[in-house]
Formats: sequence, structure tokens, C-alpha cells
Amino acid sequence: MTEPIHPVALELIRGFEGLRLDAYLDAVGVPTIGYGATYGLDRARVTMEHRPITEDEAVAMLARDTNRFAAAVDRLVRVPIGDLQRGALTSFAFNLGAGALQASTLLRRVNASEWDDVPFQFSRWVHAGGRRLAGLVRRRVAEAELFMEC
Repeated sequence: MTEPIHPVALELIRGFEGLRLDAYLDAVGVPTIGYGATYGLDRARVTMEHRPITEDEAVAMLARDTNRFAAAVDRLVRVPIGDLQRGALTSFAFNLGAGALQASTLLRRVNASEWDDVPFQFSRWVHAGGRRLAGLVRRRVAEAELFMEC
């Protein structure tokens, strides 16, 4: 069983994702619900016709999804990192996908213990749908700061 992420990292994710109990389109047009979930509790992909959910359901989906992305971080990171670092990387993977983390120079820098370059690597991931988004800039700064708090 995957260890939950640090509460500070969980709050970072909650704050940037926001809570929406009705389905909505995210910044790149993907149907989403709750705290950024693209799959419902039934594991079916969220559609714009998805029924409204409760806050408890949103919290359950968030726990499921953060655990899944934390497990990916645990699998991909090959050097010892602290709980806040793990949480920052989990937030990154939650937002962009584990595949993006796996293919990233960010992960290569972490695995090479090149800590000084990590904040810059976070800052490179601020575009969605071909546009630089202010919300992603703020999120990457917060993730980099959290990572460097170790």
C-alpha cells in the first residue's frame, strides 16, 4: 500500500485544483470533476454528462489519485528524497501525468541529485494547450518551493 503524501502537498494540490462538484472542462478541454479527477469512483472516464458528486466523493477520488501518483513517484525516483519532495513530485505528476514525470529532465535531475537545477526544471512545465498559463506558473513555483524545503 502506498504511503499517503505529506498534508502540505495534499493542500497544495487541493488549492490549485479547486473543488467542482459538477463536471467541467479543464484548461485543455478534458472533462474533469472534484479536485481534478478525470475518472469517477466507478473508474469510468468523466464526461460532461457525469452526475454531480458530493464533497466526500471528491475527497475519495483525490485520495485514490494522489496515492496512484505517489506510487509512480516512488517507482520512478531512485534516490532518497524527503516527504515534501515526494509531495511536490506527486503534485507535478497529478497535474501532468506520470508519463510526463517519467520522460522529464526534472526526474533526471532528481535522480542525479542535481538539486540546484530542480526549481528551473519545474518552471519549464507551465504551458497547456500551447499557452503559458498563469495558474501553472504559480503551481510550478509552489511545487519547486515545496521540493526545496527539505
